[in-house]
Amino acid sequence: MNYALVGAFVLVLGAVLIAGALWLASGGAFQKKYDLYLAIEEESVAGLNLNAPVKFNGVDIGKVREIRIDADNPERVKLLFAIERGTPIKDDTVAILKTQGLTGIAYVELSGGTRDAAPLSAKPGSDYPVIQTRPSLSARFENVLTSVLAKLDSTSKNINAILSEENQASLKNALADIATVAHTIAARKETLDAGMANAARTFENSAGASARLGPVIDRVGRAADAIEKMGNEVATTSAGAGRTVSAVGNDVKRFTSETLPELERLLGELGALSTSLRRLTEQTERNPSGLLFGRQPVPEGPGESGAKP
Repeated sequence: MNYALVGAFVLVLGAVLIAGALWLASGGAFQKKYDLYLAIEEESVAGLNLNAPVKFNGVDIGKVREIRIDADNPERVKLLFAIERGTPIKDDTVAILKTQGLTGIAYVELSGGTRDAAPLSAKPGSDYPVIQTRPSLSARFENVLTSVLAKLDSTSKNINAILSEENQASLKNALADIATVAHTIAARKETLDAGMANAARTFENSAGASARLGPVIDRVGRAADAIEKMGNEVATTSAGAGRTVSAVGNDVKRFTSETLPELERLLGELGALSTSLRRLTEQTERNPSGLLFGRQPVPEGPGESGAKP
């Protein structure tokens, strides 16, 4: 029997078994392929470790491959994810840090990614596609809690300022004054009741007077309307009278321009006639017979001769 041949066979078989086991352990023919994606967190990633699961809507799709501080901005943390190839990572996919149960083990949850969105790809100048991030629930809660605590601190300071010794003394005096006023009002209750009753009667009388005043106002309104109508008629009459006066004035002007010259000539002729009549009257008085026998020659006076030179 060749023991050397048997030993060699055993060694080769063992090597083949070990290689097969290692190949199967690493996935063998069903080994998955992964794509690398980058995410930048602006909050603490405490509790997140290497190889922490990366989930998409609760389904494991990869692991955290690398965690490091951003050299350009120490307030940010860069996370490198190894995600199974074929996972629908879109432009609107976001990554959020979450904790698992009560253990506090952190993992990355991917969500979003609408059907019509484009697949996420690397931008120029970047080695990996960058997934958007949102603050985790703990970060949001911490921000809200910080804001509430700041407001509570401010409110506490304001309350302390309001409740200072000086304000307390002023408040005490104000309460004492209010108590005094209340006692005074209680002591004068009957007077106040009587005053309120008188005021009620006054209001009732005012209401009655207002009701009676309504018809008077209506009559005054009607009288005002009548006066306005009469004024309009007077204005119309005045306008007609004005037009009449204007017409008479025009007629007078026309009469004066046409009649005055004739009247002046008539007056001149009457003056001449009056002069002639006056002369005739004087002659008749001196010689009444002249009306019957005509005008006689005047006899010569003493010293006058009948022959003319």
